[in-house]
Parts: sequence; structure tokens; C-alpha cells
Amino acid sequence: MRNLVLIVALAISFVACSNEQKEQTNKEAESGQSVKILKVGATPVPAAEILEYVKPQLEAKGVQMLIQHFTDYVVPNVSLAEGSSDANMYQHKPFMENTNVQKGYHLVAIAPIYVVPLGFYSHKFKDVDSISQGATIAIPGDASNMARAFILLHDNGLIKLADAGNLNATELDIIENPKHLVFKPMEAASLPMVLDSVDGAVINANYALQAQMSITQSLFHENDKSAYVNVLVAREDNQNDERILALKEVLLSKETREFILSKYKGEIIPASKE
Repeated sequence: MRNLVLIVALAISFVACSNEQKEQTNKEAESGQSVKILKVGATPVPAAEILEYVKPQLEAKGVQMLIQHFTDYVVPNVSLAEGSSDANMYQHKPFMENTNVQKGYHLVAIAPIYVVPLGFYSHKFKDVDSISQGATIAIPGDASNMARAFILLHDNGLIKLADAGNLNATELDIIENPKHLVFKPMEAASLPMVLDSVDGAVINANYALQAQMSITQSLFHENDKSAYVNVLVAREDNQNDERILALKEVLLSKETREFILSKYKGEIIPASKE
């Protein structure tokens, strides 16, 4: 008798699940589309916030986005390259290209989305002229952002590079350092936390925002002419995936552009339309 009850219960459960699946299928058929999952890696600010904003737009196109949160610049690309993510948004194109060279990945830029200005911050100096001889300056430790930091320092007269257009510049490319600045490469995410222990730091705006710092507090910073525009990234093998192309479309929408301008008030700058 107990076995009979169990069989009946299982049968009812199976029928219920079957009906639920049919109901979902009918709903999808009525809407003319099925729900597709898209896994996108992102750092918290501003990438994940922007992705959260476009979620409803993407869902209207039949794509459900799962945002994977990362706190550094390395793991998101590992996840994407290994297939644990379908796409990511947090990096500029020079960083992506450098990662491809170093790791042998096959990542591709799908579209430019926004600029995260790099800024020079200091709790000890009020302007460029007051920066002392031999000051220790913390800079991002990854190759592309390190070059970017040196270009920013060159553009503001603190050092002189052999070629200010070289996006792969290193400390060896500095031909003049009149203040004898000492550079301390560090993990980019840690730069706001070490600011009090150094004389100054070149910090990416996304990490500055996470630390409740404003670009207006920097002594100087990049403008919207920066070559370092953050991009939506995928792999060579899925770059034409309809889910990723749908995400590209909503990220470049007028609504998303206005959201970036309104929310970040110049701290983050939307990229120009393609």
C-alpha cells in the first residue's frame, strides 16, 4: 500500500512538472521568444551597475543576464577564456590585447562602452608644483595601465617619455624625471587603500568610486579623448552570438547613455556611438 501511494505521488509530481514545463513553453511561444541565459563578468563599479540597469532591456529581447562579480582585473578574463563566462565588461582594449599576448587568449572587443578616467590622487600635495623631490608614487601594476599612468604623468609634465603615444611604455621609456619620482607598481584594486602610505597614486576611476573618491578630488585626470575606452568583450568563437549582440545593442542605447551621464555625472563617460 505504501509503495502504491509512493508511485501515485511520483506520478502526480511528474504530471505537475510536465504541466509546468508546458505552461512555460506556451508562455514562450506566446511571446514569440525563449529565454536565453548570458553570463557576463564585471567589476562592481561601474560595470556591474550599468549591466544591472540594462537587464530589463535585455530581458525584453529574450535574454536573461547573470552578472558575475569580480574584484580584480585578472580573473574575469580567465573565466571568459575558459568558458565560465560568455562575455565581460570592465577593461579597456589595450588591457585586453596585452592579456591576449601574455596568456594566449583569443578575446575580442565587441564595442566601446565607457571611459573610466585615470586620475592622480594625493593626500599630501595640493597641486603638481608642490610634489616634492623623490616622492613615491603608486601606480597600477599591470602592463597596460602602468603605461597609461606614465602617459598621464607625461601629459601633466611630471615625467617625459620617449614616445607618449606608446601604449606599451614602461619605466625604461622615461627619458626625463626631474623630480626623481619613485614608482611603486601595485595591484590596481589596492591603490585607494594605500594612498595614505605613499605620496601619491594614479588610480582607475572605478576603484576610486568604490572607495567613495571623486575624480574632482584628483590633482589631474584623463579626459574623454583617452585611448583607454572600456569595451564589451567576448571570445573569437562566440563574438557573433545573438545574446552578446543583443547586449551590445542595449549597452549602446540612448537610454543607457543617459543613465551613465545622469548617475556618474562625469566620473564615468559614455563612449561615442560607433
